[in-house]
Amino acid sequence: MKSVNVRTGFLSAAAAHAAAAALRHLAPGGSARWERVNFAGGTVELYAGPAACLGVVAGVVALPPGPRAAATLAVLAGGACGAYDDMAGRDDPRRGFRAHLRALRRGEVTSGAVKLFGISAAGLAAGALLKERPVDKVLAGVVIAGSAHLVNLVDVRPGRAGTAVLALAAPGLLRKGPAAGLAAAATGAAVAVLPADIGRRAMIGDTGAHALGAALGAAVAAGNGRAGLAAHAAALVAAAVFGEKVSAVAARGTGS
Repeated sequence: MKSVNVRTGFLSAAAAHAAAAALRHLAPGGSARWERVNFAGGTVELYAGPAACLGVVAGVVALPPGPRAAATLAVLAGGACGAYDDMAGRDDPRRGFRAHLRALRRGEVTSGAVKLFGISAAGLAAGALLKERPVDKVLAGVVIAGSAHLVNLVDVRPGRAGTAVLALAAPGLLRKGPAAGLAAAATGAAVAVLPADIGRRAMIGDTGAHALGAALGAAVAAGNGRAGLAAHAAALVAAAVFGEKVSAVAARGTGS
C-alpha cells in the first residue's frame, strides 16, 4: 500500500508540473490574464493554481470509486470557485465572509459569495459520497469545505499554503486505505508547485489554495470516524471565526 501511495504522489506531482508547463505555453486568454503583482511588488504567474488542481485529480484516479468521486468533485469545485475569484474578484477590496454576505443582502453577488456557497455545497456533496450516516456526511462536508478555506486563509505569503498542506497531510500518509492515497495526491501536487511559489515566480492563488485544501479535507474525512470528524470540524470552524476577525481588523486598518 505504501508503494501505491508513493506512486500516487509522484503521479500528482508529475501531472501538476506538466499542467503548469502546458498552461504557460498556451496562456489561454493571453499571458496578461495569468499575471499578478504580489505583496512585494513583483510579477508572478497564476499557472501553479490550476496545475495543482489538475495534479490532485490525476493522482486520485486509482482510488476506489467513492473516495475518487468525492475528491474529484471537491477539488474541481474548489479550484473552479477559486479561479472565478482569482479572475472576477481580483480588484475587490472586500475581505471576509461577512463583507460578502452583506453585499449579498444588498443584492450583489460577489466572487467571495460564489466561493462560500459553491465550496460549501461541493463539500457537503463530497461528504455524502464518503460517509453513510447523515451526521457523518454533514461533518465530512464541513471538514472538506473548512479545510479548503483554511489553506486559502494561510495563503498570505509565498509558500505558506503549500507548506501548510505538506504539514497537515503528513499524518494522513501514515494511514491505510483511501485516506493515505488522498493525502499523497495533495502532497504530490503541493510539492510540484511549491518551489516556484517560494521562489516568487508563481502563486497558487485561490484556485490552488482551495483545490489543495479540499483534497486535504477529503483525506481527513476519509480517515476519521465521527469523533475525529467532529474534532476537526470544530477546529476548522474556530479557525474560520478567527480568520474572519483578522480580516475585519485588516479591512478597518486599510479603510476598506
